[in-house]
Amino acid sequence: MAGFLATSSSSAAAIWASLSSPSPKSLVHSLSPTPGQSGGRKFYKGIAVTGKKGRSRFRISITNVATEISPAQEKARKIASMKSQRPVYPFSAIVGQDEMKLCLLLNVIDPKIGGVMIMGDRGTGKSTAVRSLVDLLPEITVVSGDPFNSDPEDPESMGMEVREKVVRGEELPVIMTKITMVDLPLGATEDRVCGTIDIEKALTEGVKAFEPGLLAKANRGILYVDEVNLLDDHLVDVLLDSAASGWNTVEREGISISHPARFILIGSGNPEEGELRPQLLDRFGMHAQVGTVRDAELRVKIVEERARFDRNPKEFRESYNAEQEKLQQQIASARSSLPSVNIDHELRVKISKVCAELNVDGLRGDIVTNRAAKALAALKGRGEVTTEDIATVIPNCLRHRLRKDPLESIDSGLLVIEKFYEVFA
Repeated sequence: MAGFLATSSSSAAAIWASLSSPSPKSLVHSLSPTPGQSGGRKFYKGIAVTGKKGRSRFRISITNVATEISPAQEKARKIASMKSQRPVYPFSAIVGQDEMKLCLLLNVIDPKIGGVMIMGDRGTGKSTAVRSLVDLLPEITVVSGDPFNSDPEDPESMGMEVREKVVRGEELPVIMTKITMVDLPLGATEDRVCGTIDIEKALTEGVKAFEPGLLAKANRGILYVDEVNLLDDHLVDVLLDSAASGWNTVEREGISISHPARFILIGSGNPEEGELRPQLLDRFGMHAQVGTVRDAELRVKIVEERARFDRNPKEFRESYNAEQEKLQQQIASARSSLPSVNIDHELRVKISKVCAELNVDGLRGDIVTNRAAKALAALKGRGEVTTEDIATVIPNCLRHRLRKDPLESIDSGLLVIEKFYEVFA
């Protein structure tokens, strides 16, 4: 593993041993102070460094955890990884919960919708549905060996090192890889989420090495937070900042490092355990409500399917291979046809009228509803958005954006539907 990971060590000998051991070729970006300049705030290729007079000079390195490997090695690694990972329940095997599944699929087709918040009772399959999405995620082109999943075609999704290579005219090695899904545990520290500076390496080698965190891994992918309403406030602030700007800035020990952090934010939770802060709730493009299945026959089917999966996960997954592949092809086709889907100007006006009459703050509701309706039309294989498409997605796009009325007993989704039919009639 390239780069020495900052850990507390019991002896200096252990530190020196790990530092002196050979490591595979990695992408290391080192910067040295300009001769004659030892104080003040200086910028070295986008990285701000604060130094003080009289202090010893140092250099900064951004150490990646990935190495450059050939396409054949990458393919072999993927196959080995798929065989060794925990078996995931197939998405197409989930019974019911159509609203939740639709919201997840639309976000895979158009990541710019902005993610989905899933709220519902305990034991309704929220986490199972999200984690089963991994098999359906399409492949994207990334720069090989880059820890930020940089897009070789989009400068806004590139890390600093990749940008510098592009400026120098170097050829970028690229590979195809599946969209990454990163689990953010509730007990994660801010350093693990944002990335941190290896202070021990700074003391022993005079190098400040940056170790990327979960936000770097989630760039151009999915960040999933289970029980998001129990997340610590300081982590919520980090997510809000990254979701708003698309960049994560790490301020540690006198240096400032920024990297792209554009991700689909998916959260799940139980409303009995508390409400989300309005600022975070507004960052979710769609909101799905999940209820407990009441039909006895359907409940029996769910129990039987789960029992089959627990007995033999491999055999159960193989029985759904055909349906999974069909769904994957449908998603790939929808993603490719999405740019050509049109929505009539009159329908856009009516969407905005619904948002205005419901007193929805800001314009995110209008934007997300338009995007979700186009994604649904693409999923159905059509090139034009219909009123039915809008009626399907508008409750999920606006439900969580309405102002809370403590005296109102009606569900906010029903309020949206009533206003929709009033305007579109």
